[in-house]
Amino acid sequence: MEDLKEQLCAVCNKMWQQGWVAANDGNVTVKLGEDRFLATPTGISKSFITPEKLLIIDGQGKVIEGENGYRPSSEIKMHLRCYQEREDVGAVVHAHPPTATGFALAEMPLDTYSLIESSLTIGSVPIAPFGMPSTDEVPESIAPFLPDHDVLLLANHGALAVGSDLITAYYRMETLELVAKTIFVARTLKGGEPEKEIPRAQLDRLFDMRAGYKITGRHPGYRKYSTERS
Repeated sequence: MEDLKEQLCAVCNKMWQQGWVAANDGNVTVKLGEDRFLATPTGISKSFITPEKLLIIDGQGKVIEGENGYRPSSEIKMHLRCYQEREDVGAVVHAHPPTATGFALAEMPLDTYSLIESSLTIGSVPIAPFGMPSTDEVPESIAPFLPDHDVLLLANHGALAVGSDLITAYYRMETLELVAKTIFVARTLKGGEPEKEIPRAQLDRLFDMRAGYKITGRHPGYRKYSTERS
């Protein structure tokens, strides 16, 4: 448990260092077992998170263990919905990476298949509709996307990444922001035109390579590509 707490604090600090969160933004949870989750508390900068500040909560968001006065984020409903919908999810990371969030604000999903690495790992990234924070609107908005996607943009909000473990979820958020930065540069250089996508035949070969690289998680393949871009 102590090692996991240290790892969660390290991830929070990396999120802050990379500028994905400011002030009290963002939240992280890890599944510990049946109806038990490790969670960051609300109202504390991710740069100041320490193991003793972390909470253990149940599946309703109720605090089981934690220092007096600490409580989970109002966004905990979004995290818990991920665990409810996906038995394979072991951790959830929510942040506001600036470039990826910019795509969400511009209503531009990162749903192209132009980069080899992201096509292999996270596939297309849709935008979940706007939901009022702290309400059931947010978990309801992400639920339709969870069966096929490990990474989502949140309209007017930020981004969400899930994984079988904490590091996997963190890496997916890291990949998302790099993809957003790279696509932004490509479109800027092309005067706003869309970037060149990987041809369908090569995509098939890439998708077949996922197992060989031991890439886990849900992947939309070219579902969106084939229905909207073919």
